[in-house]
Amino acid sequence: MSNRPAILDSMDPIEDIITAMRVESALYARLEAKAPWGITFASGPHVRFGIVVRGHCWLSADGLPQPIALSGGDCFIVRADARFILQDETASPLLSCEAIFAGRTTGTIGLGGNGTLTDIVSGRFAFDASAGEPLMSLLPPVVHIRVDHHRSRLLHATLQLIAIETAEQALGANLAVARLADVLFIQAVRAWCASDGCQTSGWLAALADRHLGAVIRAMHADVTRDWTVESLASEAGLSRSAFATHFKTVVGDTPLGYLTRWRMYRAKALLRQGDLGIMEIAARVGYETDATFSRAFKRNEGKAPGEYRRQKNALFENTPESS
Repeated sequence: MSNRPAILDSMDPIEDIITAMRVESALYARLEAKAPWGITFASGPHVRFGIVVRGHCWLSADGLPQPIALSGGDCFIVRADARFILQDETASPLLSCEAIFAGRTTGTIGLGGNGTLTDIVSGRFAFDASAGEPLMSLLPPVVHIRVDHHRSRLLHATLQLIAIETAEQALGANLAVARLADVLFIQAVRAWCASDGCQTSGWLAALADRHLGAVIRAMHADVTRDWTVESLASEAGLSRSAFATHFKTVVGDTPLGYLTRWRMYRAKALLRQGDLGIMEIAARVGYETDATFSRAFKRNEGKAPGEYRRQKNALFENTPESS
């Protein structure tokens, strides 16, 4: 029997990461594509999502051994660094996403010929890429949630609401879709975590492990605690040596190495998202002094916390909205 559903018993670390990511839906549109048709999507700063409302199509992407067949009700999420293609058939002619969406923000867009209709709600998520690294680095190039997935009932309720809102375009529809898309992202990640496609190593796998799940949740719940290998082994119910070996095998890092990495992720989020002083951030991520924190941060990130904050703020201010 798989322990994978145990991931869903406590989503605290995932909620922690998604909160830090500040996920926002930046764009959506409804595509009414009639065969023959095809769209190429370049890699970029945004994670893309799509919902096949009706019809069928093929999805090809970097990192996929072969195209995925999508049917009505299927949902997919494509990582920002993956180029992908949607087509009614794999030999159909292609147009670029930029050409199709030029000058458009939301609404319904028609394309293709006079053949069979495929109706797709397509959009993208914008979020803090650095804060999302712990999660996005584990996701495959494409997360595909089938309509018949046994854990996707809530997901498909959200998909139906998005389909209705995009079709009717009632008052406040754009805002409603934006909020629903945020929920969709969380539900899609949850559905993937419960699937056989979820990683067999890393912190997600550790959440499902009967010994390590409690350890991961404890570290995320109290990142400021002065954890030791012994105290973490106690949480796991293992001897120190057995725990250290098992943790390294599953997670790919030492227990204290993982703790330091997570403290740095949280520190980077605090440095980017607010005006807290270095001393207060140090206290919030488990360091007694700002000097100790600054040394640890520079050792891990290659620059001092203040320099990191200035560079990230400057990058944010000078980055234009991309298509």
